[in-house]
Amino acid sequence: MKLSHVFKRFQASSQDQIPTLLRMVFTLSLGAIIVAIGFSMFQVPFNLAAGGITGIAIIIRKFIDLPTGVLVLLLNIPMVTIGFHFLGRWRFLVRTIFTVLIFSLATDLIAHLVPKYMDTYPLTSNMLLGSIYAGLITGIGSGLIYRAGGTIGGTSIISRIVQRKTGIPLSQVYLIVDGSIILVAAFIFSWDIALHAILVLMVSGVASDFALEGPSVVRTASIVTDQPQEMADALMSRLRRGVSLWEITGAYTGKKRAMVFCTLNRAQIFELKEVVSEINPDAFVVIGVAQQAVGPGFHRIKGRKKTARGSQEINDP
Repeated sequence: MKLSHVFKRFQASSQDQIPTLLRMVFTLSLGAIIVAIGFSMFQVPFNLAAGGITGIAIIIRKFIDLPTGVLVLLLNIPMVTIGFHFLGRWRFLVRTIFTVLIFSLATDLIAHLVPKYMDTYPLTSNMLLGSIYAGLITGIGSGLIYRAGGTIGGTSIISRIVQRKTGIPLSQVYLIVDGSIILVAAFIFSWDIALHAILVLMVSGVASDFALEGPSVVRTASIVTDQPQEMADALMSRLRRGVSLWEITGAYTGKKRAMVFCTLNRAQIFELKEVVSEINPDAFVVIGVAQQAVGPGFHRIKGRKKTARGSQEINDP
């Protein structure tokens, strides 16, 4: 293949990747700024050291008079270095470094500028409200960062390394690391602050999952019936949803029956029950909760498809 052809293909591929790169940079920046808002305006004023590198920064700030953002940045330098040595993933580390820089800068800017332009700072004197909003805001920001394939670095890097070396589930490693930081905060500050920090951690996890995966609006229905074709036809015509059929055998009775499987929206559950009651009132129905559905009738997964010129991005309809 000629060198000019190779250059043209590389150029076409690079042009296709620019929108994806810009979207990733925007999402990482937005997520880091949102986390900085929740951290600076709600966690720092109450010393809510809710685990992670930010929790360590709050504890150190008790003894060293340095801006919190600067502390987070300094603490992340050895973490990122260790992560590069053990994890060796350039994409992960570059995104992490970028996110940490944006977060650290935004944290100190907010801490410096916001009190000057607000009549009341912090926004609330109620630690419980501060804990809830710290968890909500930082969780939403973290979810956006995770969606773009980044992290705020720190203890998450150490946790990944420990998980790789020991095989301990990542969730347990996070629990041990964050729990240890909160325990130290309890002795340095107070148990009251530590208990509120746990609340921040829990709310943040829920909010992060919501931002990462979105609300669960998808339901699945498994219907065991003696009239599978009539049931399938009714569901397809009235709910406008595809169904799957397969033959099953009752373990106790040994009787051959059929199962109708259907994926639908939450708002269609009542109508599904009406269809089942009309077609086969004795049918056995199990309705489950699904996080997402990808495919015809729902969303198409984002990806890239190969073309003659390189690759083309596929977006949700």
